[in-house]
Amino acid sequence: MNPGYAGRTELPDNLKVLFRPVAMMIPSYQLIAEVMLYSEGFGKSENLSKKMVQLYKLSSEQLSQQDHYDFGMRAVKSVLVMAGGLKRANPDDPEDAVLIRAMKDANVPKFLKDDLPLFNAIVQDLFPTVTIKDVDYSQFMQNIKKQLLLRGLQPQVAFMNKVIQLFETFVVRFGVMLVGFTGSGKTTCYEILADVMTYERKNNIRASREYQVVTYQVLNPKAISMGELYGQVDLATQEWTDGLASKILRVGAGG
Repeated sequence: MNPGYAGRTELPDNLKVLFRPVAMMIPSYQLIAEVMLYSEGFGKSENLSKKMVQLYKLSSEQLSQQDHYDFGMRAVKSVLVMAGGLKRANPDDPEDAVLIRAMKDANVPKFLKDDLPLFNAIVQDLFPTVTIKDVDYSQFMQNIKKQLLLRGLQPQVAFMNKVIQLFETFVVRFGVMLVGFTGSGKTTCYEILADVMTYERKNNIRASREYQVVTYQVLNPKAISMGELYGQVDLATQEWTDGLASKILRVGAGG
């Protein structure tokens, strides 16, 4: 019952009079970010948290308004956790560079091309002296190109970058949405990523946790009922029947 919040609906007036309204205040994003950065091992947390919160504030004000843009607490938390992982993996890198890389990895894949220069300009204004060390994806790009050519497709650099961005997003998120017009390459993007990760794993090019043999299942949730999708309990017999999604997850988990 969160009036004015996206996806929530107002209570009808005849029901609203039965409840006492409660006032809530917006939490201090900076204080939360500062504490989380300290807990993730950052030493300059106070300064970095101020800049990070300012970046998200400016982004929400200056970038275009899109349904899939999120500059709220969930986005802040996921970036902080991601920054902690990068900090532990690269303990000698400057802390501000690590945080910028986390913010870019988490946000750049979902921005429209017109918003990218604005976001980069905001980052440059807040961190004018920091240079970001790019991750070496040259081998990964070569394998993407190889998989595209095997399918008879042209290895466009922009598309290959999108495959890499999808990979980077999967590293930090367990749920991802690919958004775009029909024929823009959404299906090919995840299929090529699955092929590349499988190829690299099977050929021992990379053996880290992120690179696994990938299988995928395609479902059309609108073609079936909610019970057939997620599973349901028979009210008469109290027996549980798996849906397609739960069945796939059970098989994937080895159950």
